[in-house]
Amino acid sequence: MLKVAVIGVGYLGKFHAEKYATIPDVQLIGVVDINKKRAQEIAHKLNCPYYTSYKEIVDKVDAVSIVVPTISHFEVASFFLNKGVHCLLEKPITQDIEEAKRLIDIAKDKNVILQIGHIERFNPAVKVLSERVRRPLFIEAHRLSEFKPRAIDVDVILDLMIHDIDIVLNLVKEEVTNVLAVGVPVLTPHVDIANVRLVFKNGCTANLTASRISRYPMRRIRVFQPGCFIGVDCLKKNAIILAKTGNNMSKDSISAQNITLNNTDMLLEEIKSFIKSIKNKTSPVVTAEDGKNALELAINIGKQIKKGIKNLGLDITELLNPPPEFKS
Repeated sequence: MLKVAVIGVGYLGKFHAEKYATIPDVQLIGVVDINKKRAQEIAHKLNCPYYTSYKEIVDKVDAVSIVVPTISHFEVASFFLNKGVHCLLEKPITQDIEEAKRLIDIAKDKNVILQIGHIERFNPAVKVLSERVRRPLFIEAHRLSEFKPRAIDVDVILDLMIHDIDIVLNLVKEEVTNVLAVGVPVLTPHVDIANVRLVFKNGCTANLTASRISRYPMRRIRVFQPGCFIGVDCLKKNAIILAKTGNNMSKDSISAQNITLNNTDMLLEEIKSFIKSIKNKTSPVVTAEDGKNALELAINIGKQIKKGIKNLGLDITELLNPPPEFKS
C-alpha cells in the first residue's frame, strides 16, 4: 500500500486529494495546509487526518503531491526529496532555473521520482500529437482563458503559455535558436497577453499565443509536417488529420480523418502515471528536466517581453488606469 499526502489543498490541491482517495492500493494518509480551517474541511470530506505543517508527515509517506504557491516549490520539494519521498510537483517546477537544477540533482542523488505537473501531456488531444507528429515544420498554438483573479501573481507565460511551451518542446525535441516575443499587461501589473515565435535548430517554427483576458476559452494546437496536417482542440477533445495519400495533387489524394476523443480525467491519469513510475521504478512522463526546460524558455520569453515594454518607454502603472469612459 503506497502512502501519500497532498501538501496544499487550495483550489487545485483539493482535486489531487480527491483523486488519491479513489485509487486502489493507495492510502491518503492526510492533507496539509497552513490554513487550518481549509485543511480540516478537506480532511473531513475525505475522512483522513489533517496537518498544518508538511514536516509533520514526512515519516508517514512514500509520496506527496506538492500544490503550494510557486515561491515555495523549492523549499517543500527539496525537504521531501532529501528524505527519500517521491514528489509530484505542480508546474512551474520552481521560480528560477538554479532551484530547478538543485531539485534535479537531489532527486538523482536520492534516487526518487520527481514528476512535474504539466497536466496537458495527459490530454487525449495532446496524446494524438505525440503519436502522430514525426517531423514538425510549423506549429501554431492558441491558449486563451477568461480572466480569473486566482493566478495573477505571475504573468500569462508562466500561468498559461508554459503548457504549450512544454508540449512544443516535447514534440520538436530540438534546441531553440531564435525567440521573438511580444506582450502587454492589460488588467494586472504582469503581462496578460503574449505571443512568441520560436525557431528551432532543425528549421521548425512555432507560433504561440496566450491570453487570460479572452471572452471565451480556447486551447487549440495545429501542426504541419511533410504530407500531413494535424489539428487538435484540447478543450473539446477532438482532432482532425489531413494526409496526402497519392502522388498527384488532386483532391482525391488527400484523406481527412475526424477523431472524437474520450473526455479523460487528466488529473487522475497524471496521478496514476506518477504512481506507476514509483512502483515500476521508471522515469515519469513529465520529468524534472522537462519542467526545467519549459521554465527556462518561459523565463526567457518573459524577459524579452519586459525588455520590449521598457524600450517603448511605457509606464505600466499608467497603462493600468482605466480610461475615463470606463471608470464607474
